[in-house]
Amino acid sequence: MSPLLQFCQWLHDSAIGTSIRESSYAFPIIETIHVLGITLLVGTIAVVDLRLLGILFKREKVSSIVRQVLPLTWSGFVVMFVSGILLFWSESEKAYANPVFRIKLALLLLVGLNPLVFHSTIYRSVATWDDTLVVPRQARLTAIFSLTLWSATIVAGRAIAYFH
Repeated sequence: MSPLLQFCQWLHDSAIGTSIRESSYAFPIIETIHVLGITLLVGTIAVVDLRLLGILFKREKVSSIVRQVLPLTWSGFVVMFVSGILLFWSESEKAYANPVFRIKLALLLLVGLNPLVFHSTIYRSVATWDDTLVVPRQARLTAIFSLTLWSATIVAGRAIAYFH
């Protein structure tokens, strides 16, 4: 038995995992909070991505939009992360064997790398293209990649319930 599976079984059988799983209210409440966190996170990311694509807020500076939504983005991330950990904790044994859960984790890794690459490369020169209607091609590709990855991640998250 792999150490990772043993850890997942330990989490599953723990008092916290059992309490969340067996409660009539805990799991649905945590899941609702998770969805709200995702909504805040992905919604604010989508606003920036749609500006990069020239669809929303064409006359606004990219840096201004990023500065305004970033605190909300991080808040959504924290809510999504903490609630996601609790959901995993309660069903870690099932999640370990679920291929869609593994796909979701891979997508989350990619979706996390996307802004890291964006902010460490093309965004460094934002001052030169900040208020242009058409941003550099790399920025637009990053936005398309972001919207696609987040959509796939959300679909995978929903699909977890249907694969055992």
